[in-house]
Amino acid sequence: MTRLGPALGWAEPADTLRLTLSEVVALAQRQSSDALAARHQLEAAEWSYRYYRANYLPSVTLSTAPSLNRQVSSITQPDGTNIFVRQNQLSTDLSLSISQNVALTGGTLFVRSNLYRQDEFERRTHGYSSVPISIGYQQSLFGHNSLRWARRTEPMRISIARKQLAETMELVASRASTYFFYLVSAQTDLDIARQNYAVSDTLHQYARRRYERGSITENEMLQLEVNKLSEETNRLNAEAEVENAMQSLRSYLRVGENVVLSVVPDTIIPHQTVDAEEALALALKNNPDPEQLRLNVIESQSALSAAKASRGLKADLYMQFGLSQTGTTIREAYTKPMNQQYVSLSVSLPLLDWGRGKGQVRVAQSRLELTQTQSEQAMQDFRLNVLKMVRQYNIQGYRVRIAYRTRQTALRRYEVARWLYLQGRTSLLELNTSISEKDAAQRAFIGALQTFWSLHYGLRSLTLGNEK
Repeated sequence: MTRLGPALGWAEPADTLRLTLSEVVALAQRQSSDALAARHQLEAAEWSYRYYRANYLPSVTLSTAPSLNRQVSSITQPDGTNIFVRQNQLSTDLSLSISQNVALTGGTLFVRSNLYRQDEFERRTHGYSSVPISIGYQQSLFGHNSLRWARRTEPMRISIARKQLAETMELVASRASTYFFYLVSAQTDLDIARQNYAVSDTLHQYARRRYERGSITENEMLQLEVNKLSEETNRLNAEAEVENAMQSLRSYLRVGENVVLSVVPDTIIPHQTVDAEEALALALKNNPDPEQLRLNVIESQSALSAAKASRGLKADLYMQFGLSQTGTTIREAYTKPMNQQYVSLSVSLPLLDWGRGKGQVRVAQSRLELTQTQSEQAMQDFRLNVLKMVRQYNIQGYRVRIAYRTRQTALRRYEVARWLYLQGRTSLLELNTSISEKDAAQRAFIGALQTFWSLHYGLRSLTLGNEK
């Protein structure tokens, strides 16, 4: 770390909350709306990931669907004739099932137990039907296995979400630093305006005495009066700008409207040179953008797989094996159950679809190729952006130190010029030039600091490293 000099300050009220850049960043990352929104987004992603994980765990379901049927229905007799019979039935059932998705095949394995009761109120009879246990499996033989693809995409989604939170926090820090230096610049301008007004007032009083003695011209006297009025206007404008900048920072930090803020720019900056290759390796590992690009390609591959599965032969297999029995009592319904087997295979083959299936595959293939091309270009741009920011960051540290030396030299030159003017050994033009150079160097130094910290947090948002 390099300290360039004493911290800059301005005349502030006694009941002011003074904040450094690190404190402003900590507040913003804790309570700004951007930070809160990022945490909510991660929470939503965490719950989505839990939902995905639950698809690979057994599910247990207890269900029932009672029904009451009171109506006159047409019943077909053995001889083919129909008669109308009044029905008054109550059907109740209870089913317990355990199912497990099979990611390897995309099918579902299940175990069930059912008990069914039917009451005939007209005849005052009832009966039971039970399936003590049945084991089944259902599978789409040539379909798209979304479970297998989800095993590739969902872990990437939660990883991206976590990286995005870390990235957002660094971007919040960068934005907070922008508001911080907006107020720093406003405070600096107000400090400069107050100093210049005080100096111009002193020079005006001094010049009036010299003018009365006839040692300066009326034109020079009037010029000093104009300078004093201009500096008074600059002071009023600077005070209004401080209020605007303070309000912006208060709003972003979500602090009370009555809180008076004063920011203290620390002139200590990290004294280090970032290695470009190391920064690039960190960015490729930690930044969410490269992983998001890889996810885009995988999702396009999944869409192509789904398009291919939907165009050709479709077959669904359903198998169920178990035991069943009936009786007039529950005990009879579970006594000496009989075997039951059920197997079905449904096959569908489109013979003429006018090229719709082929068109879907071609579209999905085209989108995959486009996504791959865009991802490759985006990765190349990402690498170049990281290297560019590293170069800018390394150079900006030197620019800050040069701006600091320029500021100190300009301040010294102004002090010399003012002393010479008070001694009558230099012109008013030379004094005004030194004042302008001093003010410009002060603002340039603040601008260089702001650019440095903007690059600092910008580089951290790319690499998500721990360098300070």
